[in-house]
Amino acid sequence: MRSRERITRAVVARSVLASMLAASLLALPGEALADVRKTDEVTGGTVESRALSASLCPSIEAQHAILVDADGEVFFARDASSPANIASITKVMTAVVALQEAPLDTPITVSAVAASVGESTAGLKAGDVLTLENALKALMIPSGNDAAIAIAETLGKTMAGVSDDTAGNQAFIAAMNEKAAELGCQDTVFENAHGLDYGTYAGNLHSTAAETCKIVACAMENELFRSIVETRQADLSVQREGMTTTVRVSTTDEMLGTYEGACGVKTGFTDLAGACFAGACERNGDMVYSIVLDAPSEAQRFTDTMTLFDWYYGHQMAYALANDDEMVTADLNGSTREVPVVAEVALTDQVDKTVKATFADPDATVDIFTLDGNVSQSFEFYEVSGAVEVGEVIGHATFYQRNEQIAEQDIVACEAISAPTLWESIQHVWSGFCGLFMGQHEVSESVVLNHTPAVL
Repeated sequence: MRSRERITRAVVARSVLASMLAASLLALPGEALADVRKTDEVTGGTVESRALSASLCPSIEAQHAILVDADGEVFFARDASSPANIASITKVMTAVVALQEAPLDTPITVSAVAASVGESTAGLKAGDVLTLENALKALMIPSGNDAAIAIAETLGKTMAGVSDDTAGNQAFIAAMNEKAAELGCQDTVFENAHGLDYGTYAGNLHSTAAETCKIVACAMENELFRSIVETRQADLSVQREGMTTTVRVSTTDEMLGTYEGACGVKTGFTDLAGACFAGACERNGDMVYSIVLDAPSEAQRFTDTMTLFDWYYGHQMAYALANDDEMVTADLNGSTREVPVVAEVALTDQVDKTVKATFADPDATVDIFTLDGNVSQSFEFYEVSGAVEVGEVIGHATFYQRNEQIAEQDIVACEAISAPTLWESIQHVWSGFCGLFMGQHEVSESVVLNHTPAVL
């Protein structure tokens, strides 16, 4: 059998456990992890160029992989731009085009060709009619090849204004390729709506891990699509031989309900593609997508995906912006409390005098990915003169990681300073006058006390 979408949970569970046990035995102290490659890319650089130890990198077995956050930042990539077959992950684009082209109540008719496609199916029969919404569930939950062809034929005929199923199918596939191009995919070719790539369906159909990820991210923006791929089992209403019947479908995604935050998306398998999986995971509002292509087994595609997700979330941390041992008591934002002194800011109208300062939010943190590198800071101090009140903004701090701004904070006074007395003002003027002749001017300088602890 060339396509094996339907596999029992018991078999998968045993296989995943065996794979994880094998991986733990391989990862002995002092030894390299199972498959960490020098050419793997971690946040913009290869493992080799960044001199990263294997223990800091995800060990996976898929030949192509990528891990991307919701903003499109790439955290990990393995041969992600090389062409590869993606098997039933193709169905994600089928769903994207279908959702774009027709209302959810559009009737989808199952032709004899669709019903006889074989391999992974939703169990639809020739002549069945179901709504597009139910057809999408039949497409994505059990990976129904029958649903894929039925959707393509039905919607394609309307899109192209033709009555022939074959012509409709081709029109729909053309729309899939147009959508891929619209998303910026330059090395993606669709030749059918289901992803089979042998026999009658052999050809040049392919994508890359990186471009597949763009398609998956686009699909997940649709709430209905996301709700479908998060579904483990569904009952579909189908019109069959003049009667309403129910067809129950079950997911091929073994991570749903078993892995924290897992929310889809699509499995795939053919001999040419190997075992594939497009995964999505969300924890505390932090969504990431992973694509693994050509893994050695169905179980390994899930193991690789969990490894990538574990690695990503394991290297996330809440980084405190204020870091200094000196503390003072201040009344900020309506409450009296101990706050860190991040700087001493010079007063421009007084001789050798500064005001202690903290951040507007002394407890502020920023979520960072530790392997992006250490955090740096830049302080800007304003000219401060006259009386200074607690909470008065007297500067601005900006924080960077990998030369990109990640946070900013106003610098505020955490002590009150009275306006200079007449005598202090005279001293200040005299000091400046003397400095003109002696080359010295007795003034204070602003000092940054805050530091940025290393994260690596």
